[in-house]
Amino acid sequence: MSYRRDHRSSRSALFDNLDKLEEGGIRSSSSFSGGVDDQGNEKSMDSLHDRVSFLKRLTGDIHEEVESHNRMLDQMGSGMDASRGILSGTMDRFKMVH
Repeated sequence: MSYRRDHRSSRSALFDNLDKLEEGGIRSSSSFSGGVDDQGNEKSMDSLHDRVSFLKRLTGDIHEEVESHNRMLDQMGSGMDASRGILSGTMDRFKMVH
């Protein structure tokens, strides 16, 4: 399924340079007096925004997939109920023959 391949490649892109973010890619207030690297912060914020957007789309896709599977399972359940009814009727007729 190409979606899964896209997801795997996107996952690595999502978490690229995460260590930089954890190490202070977004500057803390303690470095404010020494001068804040606004451009670096903006770049980090843009990267974070992109990652959050990606995760939002991914969770939406997962939701749609789950809904699709739930519909399919409901249809299978209805089909099984119908089959059970037919089989039960057949068994009742078979009992009457014996």
